Amino acid sequence: MLAFEIPGFGPVRVEHLVTDFTGTLSVDGVLVPGVEALLFDLGKQLSIHVLTADTTGKVHTALAGVHCRLTVLSGSNLDRQKEQYVQDLGVDRVLAVGNGVNDHLMLKAARIGIAVIEGEGCATRALLNADIVVRDIREALEMALHPLRCVATLRV
Repeated sequence: MLAFEIPGFGPVRVEHLVTDFTGTLSVDGVLVPGVEALLFDLGKQLSIHVLTADTTGKVHTALAGVHCRLTVLSGSNLDRQKEQYVQDLGVDRVLAVGNGVNDHLMLKAARIGIAVIEGEGCATRALLNADIVVRDIREALEMALHPLRCVATLRV
């Protein structure tokens, strides 16, 4: 668990990292270099959940060495499915990371939502519903590993 206090934002006690895959952990279906090691380190403190529609069809191969709970979503309303997943875990216990339109509701619902721009860009709706915006996934994962960065960004 990650536990810290953000002045004006309140206490943060997260147990789960919920992240998108396509455009967030990966670019063109290939895991961003350095992400596997960061997820390993974070997995010592948080349970890692990857939610994806697997646009590229490469998620199983890309995450073969990563200890996480992988959920491949299908059908319509992927944004609602991701939001429901976060709600089922307990919104106050989740740090969420994403970049797409289908991530905007989970970013808004989570205790802390981080939008990443990465190599595939960031949808405006994701950007507007996030608490924090970073340039790439490594920065997002490092913020979780170094929570004072979240404090510095979110304090009032």
